[in-house]
Amino acid sequence: MMVAMIDFGTLLVIVLAGLAGPLLSLNHRWFVPVVLGEILAGVLAGPQVLGALDPTQPTVAFLGEVGFAMLMLTVGMHLPLRDPRLPGSLRGGAVLAAIVAVLAVPAGLLAALAAGTGHAAIYAVVLASGSAAVLLPAFQEARLAGPLALRVMAQVTIADIVTILSIPVALQPSRIGHAALGTALVAACAALLLLAAHAASPRSWVQGLRERSKSRRWALDLRLSLAVLFLLAWLAQKSGTSILIAGFGAGVMVALLGGPKRLSTQVRGVADGFFVPLYFVVLGARLDLGGLFTHGSMLLLAALLVLLNVAIRLLATAVTRVRPAAALAASAQLGVPAAVASLGLAQHVLSSLDATAIVAAALLSLGVGTAGIDLMARDAAPAADPGAAGVPGTPAGA
Repeated sequence: MMVAMIDFGTLLVIVLAGLAGPLLSLNHRWFVPVVLGEILAGVLAGPQVLGALDPTQPTVAFLGEVGFAMLMLTVGMHLPLRDPRLPGSLRGGAVLAAIVAVLAVPAGLLAALAAGTGHAAIYAVVLASGSAAVLLPAFQEARLAGPLALRVMAQVTIADIVTILSIPVALQPSRIGHAALGTALVAACAALLLLAAHAASPRSWVQGLRERSKSRRWALDLRLSLAVLFLLAWLAQKSGTSILIAGFGAGVMVALLGGPKRLSTQVRGVADGFFVPLYFVVLGARLDLGGLFTHGSMLLLAALLVLLNVAIRLLATAVTRVRPAAALAASAQLGVPAAVASLGLAQHVLSSLDATAIVAAALLSLGVGTAGIDLMARDAAPAADPGAAGVPGTPAGA
């Protein structure tokens, strides 16, 4: 039987759909997440509306998996693991993350009960997650670097690591031993590669090679990072665990090694320029956005996930006597809900309606997180340089 092949027309549809993200985000008055446009364009191009994109076509599905691996690579790279200020905030961040994780369990049970599904563990993982990939650049843009911002970053970093490692178990608890073994294999390989890279990096010939790569634009750091990513992804597939672990592990390696700034720029060009938008477009094509509004239980689930996400973080900040703005900022979620949705669909654990509700809640959480960051910036403004107090992120005297 002949398998339909992807053509340049399909690639054109994907790229044009991906452009919807930046186009919807052009308005500076309201915060619109870029992924919102990409997902909505995927829904429009998908089989339920225009039928211009078939997310089950093998090549499209594989490119979507590559995009997913690249997304998790960027999530891992955004973890501020080399920030010298982070260790001092780990204790406070760990306490917040632990309280949120504990509260996420009954919250997940409540969401499952209200929606009439049996996915309490999945909802708990989603509710406990954070998004350092969203929060770190937002904090940098708003020039938030005080103790509160560092505590929130520590909280989200810990939540990212723990929940990402928990996803395979939450989706298929019956395969916990198999998933743990595969995860251990991928982690061990990543650790060995990290040690080898750390040992080789000070060598003069390595430094010379990297300088030559920079001057001649060979992009060796990017090529090696992709080689590590695909090696770990291959191991993940062969060992029966998720490529989520592979992508995240490769990103953590880069974060720990502290790759050059040009590497982040190059990865952003490859990932954010094509593969990550492709992933969200393909994910959108697999969602049932119309069904979300015709099934009251799924609409209730999306609303509950947003409300519970904010509520458990507000309670955690109240217990630890941290300002509520930090709870709102930490509510922003993206990588883990997207991973849960795509993996749940691929493994036939979640229906398209379940996945749509989870993704919709994550998109709404980005707006809540932005409001929290804005409040934190306003609270920090009186202590800032008077020349920069007017607009967070504006250089003094600009």
